Amino acid sequence: MPMTTPAPVEELLRHGLRLLLDKDISGWVDLWDENGILEFPFAPDGWPKRLEGKAAVAAYLRGYPDHIDLQDFPEVTLHRTAEPGTAVIEMRAVGRLVKSGAPYDMRYITVMTAADGRFTHGRDYWNPLILLRDDAADFRGAAAR
Repeated sequence: MPMTTPAPVEELLRHGLRLLLDKDISGWVDLWDENGILEFPFAPDGWPKRLEGKAAVAAYLRGYPDHIDLQDFPEVTLHRTAEPGTAVIEMRAVGRLVKSGAPYDMRYITVMTAADGRFTHGRDYWNPLILLRDDAADFRGAAAR
């Protein structure tokens, strides 16, 4: 989706979900500001809790489709906030875990901020215990901080 004027954060979020379903990780990463920060407050030990910069976000997500075959977001609710450029998204993602073939069903709450048509900050509140079971997926990677 070519953008001639900066898109509001809600529009970026919706577009980002489509890119994830299309397994277009580079397209999703392109929605990020060069200095954007992505945080995972509930990350387990050894997994990154904070990614600093677009390159770190790209490195973290590079293998995402090799771990999770994301198939749908059957529940998505966007909440505007009083903070300009910030929105909260509640969503449910479903698919399958590639390694085991087991179903993937995860609920997320993510707080995202954007400026000038790019994500500048995100906090992703998700349950990592689902991925830790049976070594279903490993996102420790080189981007760990």
